[in-house]
Amino acid sequence: MSKIWGVRIDNLTRKEILERVRFFLQGNKTRQIATINPEFILKAREDKKFRRVLNDCDLNVADGTGIRLAFWKNGEKLKAVFPGIDLMKEILKIADKEKISVFLATNRSGLSDWQETAVAIKKIYPNLNIGGKNYNPNFFPRSMKELAVLKNYEIIFVNFGAPWQEKFIAELKKRKIDFRLAMGVGGSFDFLTKKIRRAPQIIRMFGLEWLWRLLQQPKRFKKIFRAVVIFSIRIILNK
Repeated sequence: MSKIWGVRIDNLTRKEILERVRFFLQGNKTRQIATINPEFILKAREDKKFRRVLNDCDLNVADGTGIRLAFWKNGEKLKAVFPGIDLMKEILKIADKEKISVFLATNRSGLSDWQETAVAIKKIYPNLNIGGKNYNPNFFPRSMKELAVLKNYEIIFVNFGAPWQEKFIAELKKRKIDFRLAMGVGGSFDFLTKKIRRAPQIIRMFGLEWLWRLLQQPKRFKKIFRAVVIFSIRIILNK
């Protein structure tokens, strides 16, 4: 376990991360996973509640080459970078094998709604039990009745983007909504529905997936600039 600007990151191999996931899914306790990238770290510096939510998660996985740079600057070696889309796919594989139900909480204003995402997943795992709902990330459901749709689902994926998705899951835990595992997945649903193309493996190997994403979505320039340039400069200068 290490901390970058007060945010805990669990320094584990991919094998160790998946072992934790399987352990979580075998129990009845509600567990939250966060995939920590540079954008999360920057947001958590400005948002104490978000930082607290991240540090309360049961597993924080490194996502992004910027996290590797931060570990190097601290004199540590990061064992693995595990992008959220890849971790989600592994969890879906386990869910299908173990017959564990999945709920998709999607951003009402996002590219992919939960029905489209469910269709994409069903093409790979036709027998997987999938439900979902499209939410407005800015307004958490006020009543337990509005959250009743979550009943009988054991894994919850939320694609609101940070910090809303992590705060949404934390609120579910606070309201004692039963589930085994929940994770914020950002734009991963859009990769599944192929509305956004994933970078080729060679580009990912060189840590340039951010550039591929920028070419496809120029409107993300500000976010990507902060995560890639601003974060790296602050890490190097220790500011």
